Amino acid sequence: MKKTKHKIMDFRGANNGPLPCTSEKQPYAAVSARLLIQSGNIPQKHSDTLSGLDVRMEQTLLCVMELLLISSLFHCGHAEGPQLSVSPSWLSPGSSVTLRCEIKPLSAGWRFYWYKAVPDLLHKNYSYDLLPGSTAGTEHDSYIIHKQTHTAGYVCRAGRGDPVDYTDYSEVKFVWSAGSHPAASLTVSPDREQHFTVDDISLNCGGSSAEWRVMRFTGGGFLSDCSSWGTMTGSRCSLNSRLYWRGVYWCESGSGEFSNAVNITRERPVLSVSPSWLSPGSSVTLRCEIKPPSAGWRFYWYKVVPDRLYNLYSYNVLPGSTAGTEHDSYIIHGQTHTTGYVCRAGRGDPEYHTDYSQPKFVWSADVHPAASLKLNPDRVQHFRYDSVSLNCRGNSAKWMVRRFTELGHLSRCSYWGTMIGSSCNMNMNWYDSGVYWCESGSGEFSNTVNITVQNDDDDGVILVSPVHPVTEGASVSLSCRRREQNTLSSVSFYHNDKLLQHDGREELNISAVSQSDEGFYKCQHAGKTSQQSWMSVTAAVSRPENSSFPLLLIVGPVAGIVFILLILLCWYRRSKGFSTEQTVNQCENQQQVYSSLLHGDISVYERIRRNENSPDGQQEDDYAVISLT
Repeated sequence: MKKTKHKIMDFRGANNGPLPCTSEKQPYAAVSARLLIQSGNIPQKHSDTLSGLDVRMEQTLLCVMELLLISSLFHCGHAEGPQLSVSPSWLSPGSSVTLRCEIKPLSAGWRFYWYKAVPDLLHKNYSYDLLPGSTAGTEHDSYIIHKQTHTAGYVCRAGRGDPVDYTDYSEVKFVWSAGSHPAASLTVSPDREQHFTVDDISLNCGGSSAEWRVMRFTGGGFLSDCSSWGTMTGSRCSLNSRLYWRGVYWCESGSGEFSNAVNITRERPVLSVSPSWLSPGSSVTLRCEIKPPSAGWRFYWYKVVPDRLYNLYSYNVLPGSTAGTEHDSYIIHGQTHTTGYVCRAGRGDPEYHTDYSQPKFVWSADVHPAASLKLNPDRVQHFRYDSVSLNCRGNSAKWMVRRFTELGHLSRCSYWGTMIGSSCNMNMNWYDSGVYWCESGSGEFSNTVNITVQNDDDDGVILVSPVHPVTEGASVSLSCRRREQNTLSSVSFYHNDKLLQHDGREELNISAVSQSDEGFYKCQHAGKTSQQSWMSVTAAVSRPENSSFPLLLIVGPVAGIVFILLILLCWYRRSKGFSTEQTVNQCENQQQVYSSLLHGDISVYERIRRNENSPDGQQEDDYAVISLT
């Protein structure tokens, strides 16, 4: 069967550049404008006005018309390009490759056309060769390739109707092979997959072709050639690891072959933190792991600081880490609030370093005095499609809400919600379950909250439980609800998977919370069980300003009794003939004692006064012994 070759050309001028709106292109634009006027789309009475515009305005208008006409020529009658997926991405010996071409929105009547991408170095793109059995299209949206052994690229498109109306082509998708092609090969110097920040890397293409280009596909889905990120000299692409992204690299020859593919990464340690959630007085242990393990490393430890200007983090070196540590672990004492950490390693003389690790966080539910996060509705669990507002509060004018999901993705509000001032508004979905917190413009982290999204159908139930820790001695109520019902009766409540209550009541009420109440809770109603949520309990903090109240209950009556005794003592001494002056002084001193008692001066219980006139000339202390019955 004869293969049909399709070549996709960019809309370019003779110099392969984009078609400019310049004076030499005006005749085409002017003709376009005249055709519009003559066809009646622009009233004739406005044609004089159009011709009377100054030259610059006319050029601008004509350029806009030209672009609109070009756009209509290219897109009239065409659906958007389908999405192609390939499986597997990396070949293993003898494996088959499955292509799938997806049309969105899904509709009937399509036939699918399958192509192999062939490198076109002259035009810096690809031409497309029809795959066997695809000339008239296939009814199914999948295509299987058997015994694929080398790196290759594929595209698809779809068509329907009579005459056939085709979609655009899909983007090129690749299946990679580490096996060398006899006509094209890629070698890397230094010959390893992982590289350091000081490495100069050479990618060398070899084979039977005189022309080469080196291509790269990064994890972010970007396809580009060496001229975008390196220097191409003959068959060699040179780059420095400071400037490159991790990705898959391969060579493409002028005669259309693909080389073996190489996955290149920059060496990066793996950081772990323990525990992930802080408890009062606990220490945090960081561990920095190099894979594969090797000797001679020193480890550097950093605290993550939010940088709102660039929507990323800066790193502050931790105490004792300026020159690195010999051990791959680091202990932090007295950590009380949410914080992020990173590490990296270095060795050699001069020292070269790995990349920084991914940030890892230790979370705290305790509210930071300079930053706090509040939820509305104020509960841990939510239904799918619920509208939830996360509100940041504190002493900063700029805020960012971030999250770390159960799927392991760290991202900011703008990717999954709308950040307005200090609030992030979002509509919940099953993949939104995770840990959320605020980051201030001045570099603080707020408390963190755990959000769980119910992932059943609309008839599922959720547990209504407090977002923030509950203080010992406080009361708390937990309830169960469906989407359209605020409260439910005949609900079973479980604590750490043990049945706690099942007596027809709507709520689980705990009048005075204790540490034993901390743990996982869930509810069950009519055969539907909620997900479980953790309820944290914090110790009650005694406040010094209130601690004197019980003491006053004792001091008050005692002071009253002492005052009465002192008055009686004054009367007794006056009746025995003491001088008026001495009596007055003593009574004044006793009045001061009474005043001291009211202010809680406990020392007055130990000694009331000193007697300066004892018969033997010695100073004696008079003590008041008070018995309360």
